[in-house]
Amino acid sequence: MSIIELLFIAVGLSMDAFAASVCKGLASGGNVTLRRCAVAGLWFGGFQALMPLIGWFLGTGFEQYISRFDHWIAFALLLLIGGNTLREAFFGEENADPDMSFKPMLLLAIATSIDALAAGVTFAVLDTDIIFAVSFIGVVTFAFSFAGVKIGSVFGEKFRKPAQIAGGAILILLGVKILLEHLEIISF
Repeated sequence: MSIIELLFIAVGLSMDAFAASVCKGLASGGNVTLRRCAVAGLWFGGFQALMPLIGWFLGTGFEQYISRFDHWIAFALLLLIGGNTLREAFFGEENADPDMSFKPMLLLAIATSIDALAAGVTFAVLDTDIIFAVSFIGVVTFAFSFAGVKIGSVFGEKFRKPAQIAGGAILILLGVKILLEHLEIISF
């Protein structure tokens, strides 16, 4: 997997966390500090790094059984993750809750990183350097979440939906690219 592909996956996966961070900033009533931005970044970046690692461990345990159709699994998982992100963009609602204490942030970090678990399975079947990948995803998500809190406090709701749409589309297109490359229809 190239660094560009990994960047697209990291950006795509971070869009849910970005949207949640925008909502946290929106709900803060203009009371945004660097600490609030860092708390959001650490929670979301940490879980976006942890979940694909867990998925990778699960995927490597089954790799010998799925290697014949791994490209279809990667395609299906990215299609589902991207489709779910698009569905949430058009039909989901984010609650604007300013609470950044342990329990609400834990639940929100888990909820926004479930798709990263499936991406970790994809990394296992694509033979990806998992330490680099999860670190990269964590850093990208930290940056997007950190910025999202500030953006939410300044610009509000108008960036949440476009961010989710972009993230979903990126993941779907990567899934299609993986499938087309394996079927040798295209080559990058």
